[in-house]
Amino acid sequence: MRTASNKLLEGPILKSLLTLAIPIALANVLQAAYQLIDAFWVGRLGGSAVAAVSVSTPIMFLSIGLGAGLAIAGSTLVAQYFGARNQHMVDHVAAQTLLMIVIVSVALGGAGYVAAPALLRLMGVAPDVYVGALGFMRVSFVGLVFNFFFFMFQSLMRGVGEAKLPVYIVLGTVILNFVLDPPFIFGWGPIPALGVKGAAVATVCTQSLAAIIGLIVLLRGRYGIHLAWRDFVPDRAYIKRAFVLGFPASIEQSARALGLTVLTFLITSFGTLTVAAYGVGSTVLQVVMIPAMGLSMAVSALVGQNIGAGNIERAARIGRLGAWMGFWILSALGVLAFLFAPQLVAFFVPNDPGVIASGTTYLRIMALSWGLIGAQFSMTGVLRASGNMVMTMMLTLVGQWVLQFPLAYVLAEHTTLRERGIWWAFPISNLLIVLITIAVYAKGDWKKKRLTAPTDALQDQVNTEIIAEEGAR
Repeated sequence: MRTASNKLLEGPILKSLLTLAIPIALANVLQAAYQLIDAFWVGRLGGSAVAAVSVSTPIMFLSIGLGAGLAIAGSTLVAQYFGARNQHMVDHVAAQTLLMIVIVSVALGGAGYVAAPALLRLMGVAPDVYVGALGFMRVSFVGLVFNFFFFMFQSLMRGVGEAKLPVYIVLGTVILNFVLDPPFIFGWGPIPALGVKGAAVATVCTQSLAAIIGLIVLLRGRYGIHLAWRDFVPDRAYIKRAFVLGFPASIEQSARALGLTVLTFLITSFGTLTVAAYGVGSTVLQVVMIPAMGLSMAVSALVGQNIGAGNIERAARIGRLGAWMGFWILSALGVLAFLFAPQLVAFFVPNDPGVIASGTTYLRIMALSWGLIGAQFSMTGVLRASGNMVMTMMLTLVGQWVLQFPLAYVLAEHTTLRERGIWWAFPISNLLIVLITIAVYAKGDWKKKRLTAPTDALQDQVNTEIIAEEGAR
C-alpha cells in the first residue's frame, strides 16, 4: 500500500496526473465504445432507430444519477483513507458502498422497467420511435445492477491508484460487444432480429461479465482492496455517513440527467430529424468528453489521496494543472470537430442528408466552447475529492436549471432561431458556469475540509470491531 500511495503523493505532479489520467481515459474510451458500436449498427436501421436510443439515454442517465451519489461518496472516502494509509477503512468503505449500490440499482431497475411506457408517452415520443425506445429502455433497466457494480468497481480502483486493470476488463468486453451487436440487432441463425432492443441486450451481456470479473478481483484482494465478508454486514454508522455525504452528489448527478431529460422534451417538439441530430451530436460529444472526464477523475483521485495525507498545497497545484490541461486538450478537439463536423455526423448516419446537415450545425455551434467544459470538470473534481458535495451540487443546479435550460427554451421558443436556439444555449451556459466555478475554486474553502480526521467516529467503531473479532479468534 505504501509503494502505490507514494507514487501519487510524491514527485512531479504532471507525471502523477498522467499515470492515472491516461489509463482512465483509455478505459473511458473503451467504455464509450459501447455507445459507439451501438450507434454505428443502430444507425444502419435509420433515423427512427437513432432517435429511439436518443430519447432513452437521458432516462438511463437519470437512473444512474440517482444512485451515483453513493458511489461518489464511497470512492472519495476510499481515496482519502488510502492517502492516510488506513487499509481497514479502505476495505470497509469499499464493501459497504458496493452493498448499497447493488440494493439501490435493483430498486431503480425494477421501478424503471415498470415505468418505461409511461415515461415515453409523457415525453411525446413519435409512434415510429416508441417500440424501439421501449425495448431498448427496458433491457437497459434490467442490466442496471451490472452497470452500477462495474462503475463502482472502477471508482474504487481509481481511489487506490490502480487505473490499468479496468482498461483490460473493458477492452475484452467491448470486443465481445462488437461481436454480439450485429446478430442481436439484425438476427443470425437461431437469434431473432431484435432491432434497437438487440443493442441493449448485447451491452447487458457484456456488462454482466465485467461486473463478475470485478467482484472476483475485489474478493482476491491483489489491487489495494481486499473484501472480507464481515465488511458486508450493514453498518448503520457508515450508511448514515454515506447518505449525508452522497445525497448532494446524487442530487447533482440526477439534476444533470434530469436536465438532459427535460431538454429532450423540448427537442422532441421539433420532430424526429432534430432528435436524431441531437442523438448523433451527443454521441460525438460523449467521445470528446472522454479526455475531460479521465482528467477530472485523475484529479479527483490524486487530490483525495493528497488531502488524506495532509498535502493540501500539492492538492491545489494538481487542481490548477488539471484545469489548464483540460482547457487546452478540449479546445484542440473542438477545433477538429468544427472542421470535420459533416464527416463525423455522416459516420453514424451515412444515408440521411437531413440528419447530417442538422447534426453538423449542432456540432459547430458547440465545439469551440469545449475547452471551458474541460477546465470546469477538473475544478469540480477537486471540490468533490475534498468532500464539498453541496458546492458541486449547487454548481450543477445553476448550470443546468438556471442557465442552460431556460436559455434553450427562450431561444428556441421565443426567437427565430428555433432548434438552433437549443444548440446556442450550450456554449453560452458553459461560459457562464466556468466563470462561477473559477470564483468558487479560487476562494479556497475546499482546502479546509478533510473526511479522515484521526478522531473519526466511524473509523474508531470499525477498528474496535476488527480488534474484537481478532480477539475472538
